[in-house]
Amino acid sequence: MGMMEKLNDVGTGTAREYLTFRLDREEYGIDILKVQEIRGYEPPTRVANAPAFIKGVINLRGTIVPIIDMRLKFNCAQAEYNTFTVVIVLNLRQRIVGIVVDSVSDVMELPPESVKAAPDIESVVDSAAILGLGSLGDRMLILLDIEKLMSAPDMGLVSGDD
Repeated sequence: MGMMEKLNDVGTGTAREYLTFRLDREEYGIDILKVQEIRGYEPPTRVANAPAFIKGVINLRGTIVPIIDMRLKFNCAQAEYNTFTVVIVLNLRQRIVGIVVDSVSDVMELPPESVKAAPDIESVVDSAAILGLGSLGDRMLILLDIEKLMSAPDMGLVSGDD
C-alpha cells in the first residue's frame, strides 16, 4: 500500500498508525503523521528562564527546535539520559518541536474499535490531550493528541499571534 493511499485513509474510520514510545512505565502513542524524524539525544543549548522541562534548543538543519523533556513534563520519577533516550521531532502546523522520551517502541496500526475513550482518571497528562486508550494484545497505549499537548498555554511554545 503506497504512502498516498495511506494518507487518504486518515479520518475515514480506518486504522491509524501511531508511533509508540515509553515514558517511565507507561507506553504512549502519537499520530505518525506528526512525526518528522527520530534522532538520538544530544544535549541541547540551554535557554535562559525556560521552564525546567524545556531542555533547550537544537539547530536542526537551520531550524531552531525547542526540546521538551516529556519525562520532566509528566513528572516521571527520574529522567536518565542513556543510549535508548531519543528525541522525536514533531512537525505541528508550521512548528517543529522535539520531545525527549525514554525509548521508541514501534509503529502500531490501531483499528478504531481497539481505541477506547480514556476513563476520567487523575493523570499527569491533561485529559483534554488524551485521545483515548489503545489496546493491542496485552499492550495498553495512552494515545496523545500531541498537537493539543504542545500548544497548551503552560508549554509556552505557541505565542498568541501564531
